[in-house]
Amino acid sequence: MSGPLSPRDMTASGLCTGCGSCAAMTGPADARLDWDVEGQLKPAAPEGWRRERSARFSRLCPFSPSARDEDEIAQQRFPGAPEQDPWIGRFAAAYVGHAAERDYRDRGSSGGMVSWVAAELLRAGLVDGVAHVVRADPAAEGRLFRYSISRSRDALMEGAQSRYYPVEMSAILREMRDVPGRYAIVGIPCFIKAVNLAMLDDPLLRERVAFTLGLVCGHMKSRQMVDSFAWQMGLDPAAVAAVDYRVKDASRPANWYRARLAARDGEERQQDWWHLVDGDWGSGFFQNRACDYCDDVVAETADISFGDAWVEPYSSDGRGTNVVVVRSPVLHRLVQAAMGEGRLALQPVDAAFIRETQAAGFRQRRDGLAYRLAWRRTGVKPRKRIQPSASHLGWRRKLIYRLRHRISRGSSTAFRAAHALGRPGLFLSWGRVMVTLYHGLTYSRGWLGRMFDRAERLLGKEGKGVNISRSG
Repeated sequence: MSGPLSPRDMTASGLCTGCGSCAAMTGPADARLDWDVEGQLKPAAPEGWRRERSARFSRLCPFSPSARDEDEIAQQRFPGAPEQDPWIGRFAAAYVGHAAERDYRDRGSSGGMVSWVAAELLRAGLVDGVAHVVRADPAAEGRLFRYSISRSRDALMEGAQSRYYPVEMSAILREMRDVPGRYAIVGIPCFIKAVNLAMLDDPLLRERVAFTLGLVCGHMKSRQMVDSFAWQMGLDPAAVAAVDYRVKDASRPANWYRARLAARDGEERQQDWWHLVDGDWGSGFFQNRACDYCDDVVAETADISFGDAWVEPYSSDGRGTNVVVVRSPVLHRLVQAAMGEGRLALQPVDAAFIRETQAAGFRQRRDGLAYRLAWRRTGVKPRKRIQPSASHLGWRRKLIYRLRHRISRGSSTAFRAAHALGRPGLFLSWGRVMVTLYHGLTYSRGWLGRMFDRAERLLGKEGKGVNISRSG
C-alpha cells in the first residue's frame, strides 16, 4: 500500500500501537480510541476520521512508513551526543544504579530512577507537570490505568511501579496544548517517538514538551492478561479493582515477578509469574500486534531512558536496579550533580553493558525482526532500520520466532473463545501446550527439549551467522 494512510489502514495492518497521538493531532474533538476484540486500544470514532487518509497522519503515526525513523529523530534532537551505538542510538552517558534518597527506590518497581528524575524536574522548576500512567477506577472509567498529568511529588509517586496494560495519550496531549506550561512525559519507545513526531509537526507542543522520559520495552500487553491472571488466582475478572504487576520484596531476586490482584470487596490474591500459564514474558502472550515490527528497545528518541539491570549481581538484588541512558545535556548535568551530592548511586557503564542487560529484547528486535520482515504480508509494509532476512537464522531459532508469533496471535483468540463459553480451562489448557512447546524449543526443557537438542545435533544449526544491523 502506498500513498497517504488512515488510522484504519494502520489498524487493519496490525501496525497500530494505540498511542492516541492520531486522535489528539489529526482528529476532531470527539475522536477517540476504544477497546478492540483483543483488549487493545485502537482508533474507534468517528468513522469518517478513522477512514480519512492524509499526509499529516502518515507523518505522525509512529509505525507509518512515511514517518521519520528513530535515527532521523535522534540526529535532529541530539546532534551533539558524543556517543553513538547501533543498538542504543545516540547518547551522552550510561549508568547502572539506583536513587539513593528518600523512598524512590522502595516505591518503584526497579531502582526508582524514573520517579526520581520526574520529581527532580518538578522540584527544580524545569517543568510544571509530568504526564505518566496512574491507576484508574475500572467501575467508572472502564480501565485499570490511564495517563494523567501530575503537578506535585505526592501525585507523581501515586504512579510509581510498572504498568503492563494498554493506555493512550490523546487526553494528555490535548491538555498540554490547551494549558500553558512546560511538561515532561514518561512513555515506552513508540509513545515517545509519537510525541517527538507530534512536536516536529506542532510548534506549540514543541514549546511545551520540555523533556521525554523513555522506558525500555519488551512489548505491550493487552488488558486480557489481567483477566487471565484473575482466572488463575480464583477471582472474577469483572471484580478486579487494582493490579500490581511486580510486588516488591527485597528478600527475593528482582526478576522473580509476583503479581497481586485486588477485588472490589477487598479480597486480594498473589501469585508468582512463573506459576501463571502466560507468565513467561518472552513467549509473547497477549502481545500487541505492532510490537512484532518494532526496532527500538531503549527509547532512542527520549531525553533519558530507563530499564532494569537484568544481569548479575543486579538481577538478584530485590531492592531493584536501573540502567540509565542519558541524551539531553540538561538532564546529564542534573544527574551528575545529584551523583556528586550522593542523592543518586550510579556507576558509569558502556553501551555493551546496556545491550547485555536487554539481550533478549535486542534478539527479538534485531534477528527476529529481520526474519519477520521477510515474511509475506498484506496491507501497509513497515519501513524499519533492519533489512529483511531469512538466511541468518538456523531452523530452531526460526521455529522459536514462528511459535512466539503464533502464541501472540492465538492467545487472544483462545482467550475470547474460553470467555464466550464460560470455560477458562480451555484457554489455560491451550496455553500450557503452547508454553511446553515454547520452553522445549527455547530452553531445552523436558523431553521435548531433549528431542529438539537431538535434532539440532543431527541436522546442524544452519544459518549463515549473519550479523543483522541497521540498514542505514
